[in-house]
Amino acid sequence: MSSVGDAPCRLTVCRGCCCGTTKKVPGVDHEAQFARLSAIDDHTGRTVPVRRSKCLDICFEANVVVVQPSAKGRAAGGRPVWLGRVTDDELVEALDDWIFEGGPGLAPLPEPLRDHVTSKDAKKPKKQKKGKKARKKEAEKAARGKDQDEGTEKSSKKRRKADKKARKRAVEAELERERERERERLRAA
Repeated sequence: MSSVGDAPCRLTVCRGCCCGTTKKVPGVDHEAQFARLSAIDDHTGRTVPVRRSKCLDICFEANVVVVQPSAKGRAAGGRPVWLGRVTDDELVEALDDWIFEGGPGLAPLPEPLRDHVTSKDAKKPKKQKKGKKARKKEAEKAARGKDQDEGTEKSSKKRRKADKKARKRAVEAELERERERERERLRAA
């Protein structure tokens, strides 16, 4: 049993309305990821405590994980590190390695995690203004030529729309196949 003076790192993992859902972040086995995060050990062999949070209020950064420093890390100046877009195994592995090496305050942040650092006060990036889209469409229309008749333009627009729907259906079908393979893997285990 550890005393407060040598408490390990701790994780807070967002699993609310957005983080941890296939609707917001498709193609990720969120429960398997949570289980993997719950199995992280530090260099002394202690399992890192993991707390499931309903919402950390930066949903646009889903999946969000907060790494609290160990007692020694905090004493060395470590502060909580907020990570966003933790959606693939490479990032979970880097997080595991970092905590094993000491985590915040004791070990440098691994390269794969650097682009994922965020904060509880992060602001959602603004969408591009519609004016740019309108200007882009006008430029495309000018490039096609002003003499193109309206019927041809409408049919090409319908083709693009149909192509977009077909790509979307293909992605959804692939995600469903992936889910089915995962269900089969879990049944076999």
